[in-house]
Amino acid sequence: VQLQASGGGLVQAGGSLRLSCAASRFTFSNNAVGWFRQAPGKEREFVASIDWRGQSTSYADSVKGRFTVSRGGPKSTVDLQMNSLSPDDTARYYCAASIRSYSPGSDARNWRYWGQGTQVTVSS
Repeated sequence: VQLQASGGGLVQAGGSLRLSCAASRFTFSNNAVGWFRQAPGKEREFVASIDWRGQSTSYADSVKGRFTVSRGGPKSTVDLQMNSLSPDDTARYYCAASIRSYSPGSDARNWRYWGQGTQVTVSS
């Protein structure tokens, strides 16, 4: 089971990025998928999650109204649209898949499969 996050990069404050999470060696169409991030010296923190049908989403308070998680489309990816980025959003972003169809919550320990992450850097 492999997850691959992509789409990170360097962006100015106020800008946008769109991250994508793709699965290889298995399909996560029946699994909840989450996004987490980790900044240097900080713990990994929950960002957003989406259930297997894409009907139930959850967001950290710090990103509500700015980030949108979605799934579907021709590439069957789970995407994280990030708008109004600030330097506080600088981190390595990871996607994770649950063994469940619905999000197991914001605790990273409850998510089974992880990708290697993609770096997001927001300059001021």
